[in-house]
Amino acid sequence: MPIDPYILLLLGTVGLAALLPARGTGADVASGASTGAIAFLFFLYGARLSTREAMDGVRHWRLHVTVLACTFVVFPLLGLASRGLVPVFLTDPLYQGLLFLTLVPSTIQSSIAFTSIARGNVPAAICAGSFSSLVGIVVTPLLAAALLGGGAGFSADSVVKIVLQLLVPFVAGQALRRWIGGFVARHKKVLGLVDRGSILLVVYTAFSEGMVQGIWHQVSPVRLAGLLAVEAVLLAVMLVLTWYGAKGLGFGREDRIAIQFAGSKKSLAAGLPMASVLFGAQASLAVLPLMLFHQMQLMVCAVIAKRRSHDPEAVPSQERPAAPERTAVGAASRSA
Repeated sequence: MPIDPYILLLLGTVGLAALLPARGTGADVASGASTGAIAFLFFLYGARLSTREAMDGVRHWRLHVTVLACTFVVFPLLGLASRGLVPVFLTDPLYQGLLFLTLVPSTIQSSIAFTSIARGNVPAAICAGSFSSLVGIVVTPLLAAALLGGGAGFSADSVVKIVLQLLVPFVAGQALRRWIGGFVARHKKVLGLVDRGSILLVVYTAFSEGMVQGIWHQVSPVRLAGLLAVEAVLLAVMLVLTWYGAKGLGFGREDRIAIQFAGSKKSLAAGLPMASVLFGAQASLAVLPLMLFHQMQLMVCAVIAKRRSHDPEAVPSQERPAAPERTAVGAASRSA
């Protein structure tokens, strides 16, 4: 398989964060830039999508229930099953972190970006990702308290942050769509650059934080390899289940793409603050599985999204090459 240039960009971003991690003021700037890029991404989607398309995404309740079931039922069950891998592949702290990973809500920005690249149902992906994050504010701490044996809570600040970063820019884009919708539609490359740029910023910010905290030096190479292998299997299982499971439930191609990308991912942005409450001083090591899974899911899904965008059924009919015209001789012979 040829190397995707975007994968090289992702690997280069990880290497940059390893060599030159953002610290102090630089970390604040990187975090602010990442937040701003995500907000701008939602603003552009709001300006591009018609109100009717957005409402159709909200009404698609079967898709949202499917994504929530994958995120908060199937994932945790697989996390509990991984207990049998201790101590051969995982230490107990790494298992706790892996189990916590399975309880975190789905991502928003990367799910939407990859769904857009793959030409899937973007309105449904926006609603599914946002709904998962809002539900996760309550469900994730409750599941963690039940399965990890510790108490956790949530604050109104988390809700305000989600509203300000995601819903407000989207609504603003919808409000201004009458004046800027045509411009955005004519400049799709701008939206594509924001899709990819926002993911690169998230990768750099997250990996930089891990480097600064020194969590990469607290695990031996053998245990790290075992953790990566377990997470690769976990991601593969969820990608297969979301794709073929959605097909078995009768969803179309565009909906299956949204389900696969929204139902197989975990949010680092939502997981980090929750981990600080649950694990306290051990939060750095506890979020290591989540950080590794986050990088892995971005790289794997980037390849899948690019492949899906080239599917014959993904290309609009007006962009497909015209079929050769029948000649009179050919038509006469077929008639005979």
